[in-house]
Amino acid sequence: MVNIAFASRTLTLGVAAALLAACAVGPNYVRPNIETPSKFVRDEAASDARAADIVTGVEQNAAPAPSPQADAEFWRSFNDPLLTRLVEDALAANHDLRIALASYDRANALLRNAKLDRFPTVTASATGSDSRASADQAPGVSRADRDGESYNVQADVSWELDLYGRVRRSVESSRAEAWAAASDLDALQVAIVGEVARSYVELRGLQERLRVATENAENQRETLRLVNARFDAGRGTEFDTSRARAQLEATLSRVPALEAQVAVTMHRLAVLTGQTPDALIAELTPVKPLPALPTRLDPGSPGDLLRHRPDVIAAENRLHAATARIGVATADLFPRFTLGGLIGSQAVDTSSLFERDSETRLAFLGIDWSFLDIGRVRARIAAADADAAGELARYQQSVLLALEDTENALVRYARTRVEDQHLEQAAADSATAARLARVRYDAGAADLFEVLDAERTRLTAEEAFADARTRSASSAVALYKALAGGWPTRVPVREDVAAR
Repeated sequence: MVNIAFASRTLTLGVAAALLAACAVGPNYVRPNIETPSKFVRDEAASDARAADIVTGVEQNAAPAPSPQADAEFWRSFNDPLLTRLVEDALAANHDLRIALASYDRANALLRNAKLDRFPTVTASATGSDSRASADQAPGVSRADRDGESYNVQADVSWELDLYGRVRRSVESSRAEAWAAASDLDALQVAIVGEVARSYVELRGLQERLRVATENAENQRETLRLVNARFDAGRGTEFDTSRARAQLEATLSRVPALEAQVAVTMHRLAVLTGQTPDALIAELTPVKPLPALPTRLDPGSPGDLLRHRPDVIAAENRLHAATARIGVATADLFPRFTLGGLIGSQAVDTSSLFERDSETRLAFLGIDWSFLDIGRVRARIAAADADAAGELARYQQSVLLALEDTENALVRYARTRVEDQHLEQAAADSATAARLARVRYDAGAADLFEVLDAERTRLTAEEAFADARTRSASSAVALYKALAGGWPTRVPVREDVAAR
């Protein structure tokens, strides 16, 4: 039978401890203020009137604000159903994402474990024994009287009184680590989607370059046929035939390397979507044009960028966790109080268990204080301070890298679009020149050198245009990846304890 007075005293001690636990040692986390420019300097279409954006602090234990949905699922803007399906497959089956998801689950599990430290630990145990003492142990006692039985049932309660916030700081640190793991997952999704889109664009660009090389080879093969015909008719030379054949062979030599790059890119896309390298060959072999580029990409403001970039968010959460760990280490400067108790029943016969006279109980208040080992405690505090300083520098570096990444992506995207225009005109003019050179050669108004030079120029210009179009599409993907705004988080539906 549980003693009512004992339970009352235990409850009173617990309530008193809860009332006392109102402070937590160590610094409270405050988000560093990061002042950013009013606009991206390389955003040529941005308005100069955009106001300066300063990232300000938020409530200590509040989760980061959700990203706005501008430019959500950017790959759909390319209007390519196959690309959209490949991205969806990668988000669902990519193995790197599964690894990151496992890390996210692990962080949540550790957070659940840390939260349980706020509550009493209750254990129950039961023992039963049948013993016999030897004649030497009990001289003069009969054999029957040397036999004995003992039964014990008890419940133990242990509760650390978190007077100085060690447990609360530990929970705070674990929560921030869980947020960081979620942001790591977001960042990897951004990277995987960007890699799928970039690889797909590269594949279509390689196929276009392969088409250009094959088409030019056919034109040069026709030129060689004409030269051979003139030579057979006695109007040409072997020198002309050799030059035409050499140019054709040089063009044909480009084909195997391009075919190899096409195959390698197909394999990469298959593995990114969680499949064997050969899985997409049949589907990706039919040639399709490069995805259409958006007319303009609005990067928003640098302040928006820092609120969207998952790598910056992850770095900030790790700074938060490191700050909380300073409090965990600082709490060791103070005594640690543990409230404990035991309620049980002990008897020599099972029928006597839980009778009034078989009751056992124990209540205690334990104090653990390492004041004689203050040097080690202060060393741990210094190490925690150093960790926090390192995480602060890492956070500040992540901000600078995010701004640099976006500025670089903006300038590359803008310049490749201008390059496209020039190379498109160059490709069109070189094709016209090659056609006119063939006409002049057939009419006898030009020699073979002009034809071969015009065809070589055409091949170079058309390859350069195909390559520039590929880089333009890749730069658009890189810009979306740098902005990382509004990309959906594809975490399976589950209880997210990190948000509590």
